[in-house]
Amino acid sequence: MNQERLMKILLAPHISEKATVVAENHKQFVFQVAPDATKPEIKQAVEHLFDVKVAGVQIVNLKGKTKRFGATMGKRSNLKKAYVALKPGFDIDFMGGQ
Repeated sequence: MNQERLMKILLAPHISEKATVVAENHKQFVFQVAPDATKPEIKQAVEHLFDVKVAGVQIVNLKGKTKRFGATMGKRSNLKKAYVALKPGFDIDFMGGQ
């Protein structure tokens, strides 16, 4: 897989209360990923960028909510999240702490 594609797979870490609980209890990390990303691509991208070993990947497709802005209706964009489980002994530190 080419390096340019791997760099475009992971869009951002998804930071939420649920993501924090999952990270603490199950060593899973949540990322927002490209809409056309596949599980093997996500696995390779995480292993390449963070120098860890991935045990498994689960994907969730979220439909964008319909919201009202005064008299007009709008829609939030769709989102694809990946729950990435790491093998024992590996960790990702987003805060960069010592």
